Amino acid sequence: MKTLTVRVSDRQAAELEAESRARKISKSDIVRERLDNGKQSTSDPPKFYQDIADLIGSIDGLPTDLAARKKHYLKTTEYGRKRHR
Repeated sequence: MKTLTVRVSDRQAAELEAESRARKISKSDIVRERLDNGKQSTSDPPKFYQDIADLIGSIDGLPTDLAARKKHYLKTTEYGRKRHR
């Protein structure tokens, strides 16, 4: 097992210490658990996704690769360039 040094705030350190004493396990075990739980939750969509899910794909006529080539499309429409008055 490798060793990793991490700096945490005083509040986080106090929370780790309290949980460690309450559960009677090491602080390292708690950190490992939290890191493992973080891996599992990455497959879940973000909370805001549910709020905007009905809007995704609702505009007709957009290119199918817009998300992947947004810079290309912005350049072709000259979006963001200074215009003479």
